Amino acid sequence: EHRETHGTDEFAGDEEREPAGAASGLPLAVRSGGHSFPGQSVCDDGIVIDLSPMRGIRVDPEARTVRAQAGVLLGELDRETQAFGLAVPAGIVTHTGLAGLTLGGGIGWLMRKYGLTIDQLLSVDLVTADGTFLKASADENPDLFWGVRGGGGNFGIVTEFEFRLNPLGPVVLAGPVVWPMAESARLMRFYREWITDVPDELTTAIVHRKAPAVDYVPAELQGQPVVMVVCCYAGPVEEGQEVLRPLRESGTPPVLDLCTPKPFTEHQAMFDPSFPHGRWYYFKSCDVDRLTDEVIDRTAEHAARIVSPLTAFPIFQLGGAIARVGEDETAFGGRGAGHTFNINGTTEGAEGFEAERTWARGLWSALAPHHTGVYSNFLMEEGEERVEQAYGAEKYRRLRELKRRYDPGNLFRLNQNIPPAP
Repeated sequence: EHRETHGTDEFAGDEEREPAGAASGLPLAVRSGGHSFPGQSVCDDGIVIDLSPMRGIRVDPEARTVRAQAGVLLGELDRETQAFGLAVPAGIVTHTGLAGLTLGGGIGWLMRKYGLTIDQLLSVDLVTADGTFLKASADENPDLFWGVRGGGGNFGIVTEFEFRLNPLGPVVLAGPVVWPMAESARLMRFYREWITDVPDELTTAIVHRKAPAVDYVPAELQGQPVVMVVCCYAGPVEEGQEVLRPLRESGTPPVLDLCTPKPFTEHQAMFDPSFPHGRWYYFKSCDVDRLTDEVIDRTAEHAARIVSPLTAFPIFQLGGAIARVGEDETAFGGRGAGHTFNINGTTEGAEGFEAERTWARGLWSALAPHHTGVYSNFLMEEGEERVEQAYGAEKYRRLRELKRRYDPGNLFRLNQNIPPAP
């Protein structure tokens, strides 16, 4: 009645810098999936605790729960749970580490139906800075359980997660519907009104980029600037087709429609080619309440300036089940936001990277009047003020008190660090 898997993967990250906050002893990095873009999975002059060999997964289809160790990758979790027609809402790239994704909150293709990854978290096993082994759940160490649901790896090393499972698929209606980038402003204005009435089964993201050079994109479209609405309908396919009909019939016909019935695991791997190990990535992120005319116009204007064929930025639709969890029930901040921008400039190597980084900063700055917060998992090394923005002042104060209790020496500081309260 269970399946177990084991394996390895390889790390690729960016530079590591010493974050602010009180600290003592050698730097300590905790590596799970090794997917940290700011390079917080490694350190040059300290200790790396590598959890990647811990890849066990145990599915209980009767209880609809799964236990997963800290080195598990999202693709591995999906493969094992989908064998029973079940799923945990998780991220959008299969080689993302489950641990880091979960501890920061966890957004993905099922979030409007089933919430964030932390909203299906039942318990964690954790080792604190002083070597104490703890379990945290709603009934056991509930203060710690509150903190690990969004507060990152600040309170200890989580070695195992227990999740509630949800029925899904195995076939879903999913994929991108694509227009020329010149349609961006028009499409986003239509999209803004359309999503006000769509059911929670539908989660979408608007993506601007140059069409990738992959087999499923016609040769004549590859390299052309495009805007797409990427969809995943976590319900009956026929029902999803009707929900998507207004999108497909809005204005100019799409130049490519790849939103078709497919295995959920196939859809989950769709973004993998865009984020291989070893490329140069730079991210800026922000939440906004709504796609106002000004947000739309600034987004379309800056999207048209993309130069690198590897740069692509999604604007994720939030709401639904995410917003139905009380803001104070978990450490995660920004449940009331309407959208999350994940602005990234990407190149194959050093050539052109500075220009893409400048472009990403430019779009982020243009949206500054509309920022309402930021998702901590999308932060680079941006300083304590930005970490506080991810949680808001009151939650940040509470998290600092929790940090003082469980890690007063700030041993776990190579992360989006929350320094202990004085």
